[in-house]
Amino acid sequence: MLPENLLSLKDDMVAFISGHGMRRMNAFVTDDVPSVLFEDDDNPDGWKDFVELAKAANAPFLTMSEFVLEKSDIEILLEHLREDNFPDAESPELDEAQYLVNFVGRTGFLQLGFSHQGVMYVYETSTDWYDRFQEFMESIDGFGGNIIVDESDSDM
Repeated sequence: MLPENLLSLKDDMVAFISGHGMRRMNAFVTDDVPSVLFEDDDNPDGWKDFVELAKAANAPFLTMSEFVLEKSDIEILLEHLREDNFPDAESPELDEAQYLVNFVGRTGFLQLGFSHQGVMYVYETSTDWYDRFQEFMESIDGFGGNIIVDESDSDM
């Protein structure tokens, strides 16, 4: 069972990557880049194997991206859901989306990546609430794909 906040996992990743003498670059690997998604077989420490593979491939750095839910994300979601469900103000989707406010300020998604021979290798992990948030966002007309906002993280 995954935690509802991946912040401590992020901190562990940062320390582990640094401990391997590697650097991190704040970047998100999009779906339009040739990539291979790492399968960890439900191993909670599979990300460590991923970092060790990057090291073995002589990758000089890893990309790292995160999603921290902000109040504005919920506001945008609710606004669109209200428009889509008008005049049904008692929509179950609205209740479920409003429940997401409990996760504001929490890290729900982490992605690591490294390039090797023209292909990006990617490791991703997410919380259940983030997956549901993504489902909502993808169902809204005009939205699709992952929403990664945290561009201001200067410690990467």
